[in-house]
Amino acid sequence: MTDFEVLVLGSGPGGQKAAIAAAKLERRVAIVDRRDMIGGVCINTGTIPSKTLREAVLYLTGLTQRDMYGQSYRLKEDITVTDLTVRTRHVVGREVDVIRSQLARNRVTVLTGSGEFVDPHTVAVVDERGNEVKVTADKIIIATGTRPARPSSVEFDDQTIIDSDGILQLDRVPDSMVVVGAGVIGIEYASMFAALGTKVTVVERRDRMLDFCDLEVVESLKYHLRDLAVTFRFGETVAAVERHPRGALTILESGKKIPASTVMYSAGRQGMTENLALGAAGLAADERGRIAVDEFYRTAVPHIYAVGDVIGFPSLAATSMEQGRLAAYHACDEPVSGMNQLQPIGIYTIPEISFIGKTEDELTDALVPFEVGVSRYRELARGQIIGDTYGMLKLLVSPEDRSLLGVHVFGTGATELIHIGQAVMGCGGTVDYLVDAVFNYPTLAESYKVAALDAVNKLRRVARITD
Repeated sequence: MTDFEVLVLGSGPGGQKAAIAAAKLERRVAIVDRRDMIGGVCINTGTIPSKTLREAVLYLTGLTQRDMYGQSYRLKEDITVTDLTVRTRHVVGREVDVIRSQLARNRVTVLTGSGEFVDPHTVAVVDERGNEVKVTADKIIIATGTRPARPSSVEFDDQTIIDSDGILQLDRVPDSMVVVGAGVIGIEYASMFAALGTKVTVVERRDRMLDFCDLEVVESLKYHLRDLAVTFRFGETVAAVERHPRGALTILESGKKIPASTVMYSAGRQGMTENLALGAAGLAADERGRIAVDEFYRTAVPHIYAVGDVIGFPSLAATSMEQGRLAAYHACDEPVSGMNQLQPIGIYTIPEISFIGKTEDELTDALVPFEVGVSRYRELARGQIIGDTYGMLKLLVSPEDRSLLGVHVFGTGATELIHIGQAVMGCGGTVDYLVDAVFNYPTLAESYKVAALDAVNKLRRVARITD
């Protein structure tokens, strides 16, 4: 008899939900993680700290209130790192307590330390003192997550030259910063520090940022970031970064030199699999540390599963949670349907972005006809009340069956609002549902009705001409 029926490596969103799901199915379950990393990267250095930092920035800078109280309005004039991190530490501490309580309540055994395979069914857990215990399991779920990728040519010192994890270790708010990489993490932090008054320069080798998002939304975000004095260098590659006593000098291949107090690299993520001894289990990871899985999240070894960022795209906390649940169900022989393909994307920039479904470019490339319905926050009473006059919601509607093909939101509450569109799309609803629905007034949710009416009126004009 094995020690456990299900053993989970990693307590991040995927691992935590996998362990609890298996425990709910009355299996003997254990989860392995370091004492200082309960909750995984998501809770300790990634999603939760960065989003809490964003809320602290918005609150302390008074940025969202400046349309009402003037461009010089600030809740606190001299914002320090301590001002920002005190809220982060509080939220992280509370979240860790919640996770520990959930694991204990569901009788999940927590094995403190780092795990590595001894054989396909055995894992050695070594704690911070070097003590080792070996445990066996029928099914094993790998949910070890990722860490920021660090180019070997760059000398990181966690103060002048940092990655996204180093943001939380800064001893002061830098007066200038170069962000290398205009992906989600890079742009999120660029917008936060720009709001704090840091002079930010974003360097990106591609011709645009967030190329998977709606082009109109991205252009709106660029406009607002430029309004916060962000400089963009697209189509540029970093040749070298030199560290000097007064900061760093970023040298581009084009010959440009950009001085800054801090350089932050956002060069993607690396799967944390190098210390798992995957070979002992008959597994291997790719050059990015990612593990290949099938539709049930099984690896090449059928009783070993992998979920979350360690398997690659989409690498979102929300999808990782669902992957963990589905993998646990399959491992426990519980009937389960596959992952719903309709997944919302949320980007916590300032202002935030969220979308679900197709973009205009994707539909155009696929030769799929669509009509656009738009609502702008400045048309809504709630938009005026909260001082957000730049936000917008866009619906992409099929003229054939009036279904929603995509929903794109930019502005306050975007990541919350998107779920209304998700529900309508997931239930097979049409734009007519939104036209006929009554929304509370005044709310931002009302933007769905405004955008739906815009789309329907356009469809009606087309029908009138063809008739």
